[in-house]
Amino acid sequence: MTEQEKLSELAQFVIAGKHIDAQRITEELIHENCSPQTILNDGLMKGMEVVGQRFRDNQMYVPQVLVAARAMKTSMKVIEPLMLSGKVKSKGKILIGTVKGDVHDIGKNIVATMMQGAGYEVVDIGTGCDVNKFYQEYETHKPDLIGMSALLTTTMINMKPVIEHFKNKNVNVPFIVGGAPLNQKFADEIGATGYGKDAYGAVKVADQLLA
Repeated sequence: MTEQEKLSELAQFVIAGKHIDAQRITEELIHENCSPQTILNDGLMKGMEVVGQRFRDNQMYVPQVLVAARAMKTSMKVIEPLMLSGKVKSKGKILIGTVKGDVHDIGKNIVATMMQGAGYEVVDIGTGCDVNKFYQEYETHKPDLIGMSALLTTTMINMKPVIEHFKNKNVNVPFIVGGAPLNQKFADEIGATGYGKDAYGAVKVADQLLA
């Protein structure tokens, strides 16, 4: 089997959520001196892009996405030591969290996974994050972009104070917002740079902002 065929198979294993097969073929590719960047770009990213498109089009649902994510992360663990050695170039660093008062994390986790699968370094700061938490984590990690998630109409209002706090500190970092009750109009009103209708959309917005 050629390298390209193995990469295509890796993408299919990710889509199908076959984490053991995904790990096996990733290890084979590394053993055959396939670069981790190629494995990420032509295997994992290709698979997760299909997952994202199918999720957007209601052809895949949350449980299937989480199984695909497990397969991707299993492969990532194989190539991570090589990535950390500087052999893989990240597309950028993204800080992501659910806002104050909101403990929902499935949507955030899916977005974080899709971002990783798309080649971004992701810092997930969890749920119930207030203004100070976002700012402190920004100061620590210096991300290129910040993502905020909310699932409730009662918590989505906690996004604007975060954006305003950063503006008051003269920190010019782009914000992407998303979650079930949000829309583009709301994102514009609170001063967000971008809005992701779903995980696939969030990745596309990040690609545009960090190109």
